[in-house]
Amino acid sequence: MDKLQLIAQIQASTGIGIGLMIGLGALGACVGIGIMCSRFLEGAARQPEMIPALQAKVFLLLGLIDASFIIGLGIAMLFAYANPLIPAGLK
Repeated sequence: MDKLQLIAQIQASTGIGIGLMIGLGALGACVGIGIMCSRFLEGAARQPEMIPALQAKVFLLLGLIDASFIIGLGIAMLFAYANPLIPAGLK
């Protein structure tokens, strides 16, 4: 019974961590993309001749921001399905 309670506590703590990881990652990515795109629109309105150069940089950074969130999502799924925090003797 003691091993079962320890596994349950590890799984519960991991679930809270997974929720925070996904939620804060999504929030950060959305806020970052929103700020970046608003600044792009401001720059495009001030200097329309710079749109192609700015647009290439914006699309590159959009991909990097989304990639960082998806990497965090992958790590969260690792903890959800193959939890490395549970010692091998308890499984």
